[in-house]
Amino acid sequence: MQIKVLGCSGGIGGDLRTTSLLVDEDVLIDAGTGVGDLSLEALLKIDHIFVTHTHLDHIAAIPLLLDTVMGLRAKPVTVHATSEVINIFKQHIFNWLIWPNFNLIPDPANPFLIYHEITLGNAVSINHKSITALPANHVVPAVGYQIDSGANSLAFTGDTAGGKPFWQAVNKIKNLKYLIIETAFSNAEAELAAVSKHLCPNTLAYELEHLQSQPEIFITHLKPGEDATIMQEIAAHPTTQHCKALQHQQLFEL
Repeated sequence: MQIKVLGCSGGIGGDLRTTSLLVDEDVLIDAGTGVGDLSLEALLKIDHIFVTHTHLDHIAAIPLLLDTVMGLRAKPVTVHATSEVINIFKQHIFNWLIWPNFNLIPDPANPFLIYHEITLGNAVSINHKSITALPANHVVPAVGYQIDSGANSLAFTGDTAGGKPFWQAVNKIKNLKYLIIETAFSNAEAELAAVSKHLCPNTLAYELEHLQSQPEIFITHLKPGEDATIMQEIAAHPTTQHCKALQHQQLFEL
């Protein structure tokens, strides 16, 4: 199994892209602006999108992707999300006001978009890979994900302020090879990080004290213009000095 980072920034500009991971050729974990770099051929291969939460930097490409491929596919695209997230999509995105309701067109019996409700801890198996929702602590309903090839796993926090439920789930993963964890703000903006339920380097260090295994750790969701400062502060702390910044177009083999 291969995972490609289509976007991992907390913003846009230049070569920055917001959050999205492409798992093999058929699954997206979130669908930020990096999805727009894919060719039409690549977009047509995406059958499943697993959503952490509905903030725009994580879902911006979903409406446009559907609009692009809807007349060229023989089957719908499936969006996997919790019931709370699905309800937000229905009420605020695919509502005919912001974007057409692809769950009803071309007709309700044969829609371009279908929803699949997921729950914490219950794996979804797709083409020899298993994807499981993990607890997340954010300002809107949110989850993280475990992506498991059978041989190895990658855990992704999504946007979160951390918390024991996430680490309890992660510490049960026996084949954890990689951990992607967000750190959106510098320590100077610790108050803003707390209010918006993101991590800063000091809270990242505290959170990682709960990790009981030794995966490679990568930092995502760095705010543009603050990325160098954030990584310097992370490197200065003994608990986090081994962490590396996630890179656009980075590849992981599981």
